[in-house]
Amino acid sequence: MSGPKHECGVFGIWAPGADVARLTFFALYALQHRGQESAGIATTDGERVFTHRGLGLVTQAFTEDDLRPLVGGAAIGHNRYSTRGATTLRNAQPFVLQTLHGPLGLAHNGNITNARTLRRLLLEKGVGLSTASDSELALQALAVPVAGAPEPTPAHPIWVPRLQRLLRVAEGAYSLTVLTRDGIFAVRDPHGFRPLCIGELPLDDGRTGYIVASESCTLPPIGARYVRDVEPGEIVRVGPRGVESWRDPAALPTPAMCVFEYVYFARPDSDLEGRSVHLLRQRFGERLAQESPVEADIVVGVPDSALPAGIGFARGAGLEYIEGLIKNRYIGRTFIQPDAKLRKDKVRLKYTPLRANLEGKRVVLVDDSIVRGSTAGPLVQLLRDGGAAEVHVRISSPPVRHPCFMGVDLGTHDEIIAHQKSVEEIRAHIGADSLAYLSRAGMLEVVRAESAERGYCSACFDGDYPISLEDGTTKLQFEDIHGA
Repeated sequence: MSGPKHECGVFGIWAPGADVARLTFFALYALQHRGQESAGIATTDGERVFTHRGLGLVTQAFTEDDLRPLVGGAAIGHNRYSTRGATTLRNAQPFVLQTLHGPLGLAHNGNITNARTLRRLLLEKGVGLSTASDSELALQALAVPVAGAPEPTPAHPIWVPRLQRLLRVAEGAYSLTVLTRDGIFAVRDPHGFRPLCIGELPLDDGRTGYIVASESCTLPPIGARYVRDVEPGEIVRVGPRGVESWRDPAALPTPAMCVFEYVYFARPDSDLEGRSVHLLRQRFGERLAQESPVEADIVVGVPDSALPAGIGFARGAGLEYIEGLIKNRYIGRTFIQPDAKLRKDKVRLKYTPLRANLEGKRVVLVDDSIVRGSTAGPLVQLLRDGGAAEVHVRISSPPVRHPCFMGVDLGTHDEIIAHQKSVEEIRAHIGADSLAYLSRAGMLEVVRAESAERGYCSACFDGDYPISLEDGTTKLQFEDIHGA
């Protein structure tokens, strides 16, 4: 209901002869849900790099005139999430540098948790920094040579030892697309907190182009097909040699993908780990109906992210699923506004109750999460205003009780309602007739049903963080400290 802020969406494409800037634009449009503060594209012809970054949504950040100069056969793109601090172009991505070995660009999704330490190490080496972003730290770290590295070859380019070093020294969450004259590199941290996938794109000359993207929902709109995910701790290059892969033996993969990607963040038409997000959300709903049944007449899902869970709950409970809230899709997600009163007022701008479907009915309202609790109450009241006789709230994830340090702004403990109140107290706070959450065990059983060997991060629910928080630094805290 009052949802968390995600960090970013990243994209990369190697497709000589294609309009890579335009393809990247449409891919970023498909990833708009992952960040709405700014968008940017960097392209290269192998020698020069061309960039444009703008504030706002993708359609606000780019015009035809902005895309036209972005030439070349390879590109990376980035959507940035909306922060509590000032919105400035300085922190917009991709970040780019010219190096002795050609252009170097980087787009980052996640949060490097030892950013303070990395910043100090780079400054001690004489590296200058121009932003308050942990992503620039990763870029500058790649620009620093690795002592004793072997001579580069086409099969083992100069960037591989540097990316391997980054995997060893950077802690936290980072899914990266890296632009070089040798192709696009894709890197996923050893825990694989954030998703990253590979796709293929048929080119007009019969060759195959390659895509790397935060989510597979970017692929169909541009005519590409899903190949596989980048594995935790893996370095991939897509380019003239096809898809190549390296690993650093010292950076052992310990998978801990963010389970909230399945609950809320990813677009429902994406596949994560080869599985449909939409179908898993339906199964969350079905399991929730088994765990927390209720006497009711109809089930209503909160558009858009909770619709699959609502469908699943109705199926599991044997109830009618019906549309009860109409969403104005020209109003952005409620978490974009940092002020609680604005979030509350925005609910009535964003949703309208369908009285014809609600009048006199006992309603189960299904949503994916309650974080701050500032929109749950207004939604319950909307249904009552629409004629609902009873409103029973069911949440298709466990109570969020802890902040996230791996690339999501879930607020502080003081802002998270389930850290402050019991389930019954939350029920009274939002004015529902009943309230129940999916159990943590139930959620993980659904997620692990087809991938029991995989590990997942559920720290926002249970406080069990899979990494040591050396700096204890979130992205927002790092920007606040060093200037946004």
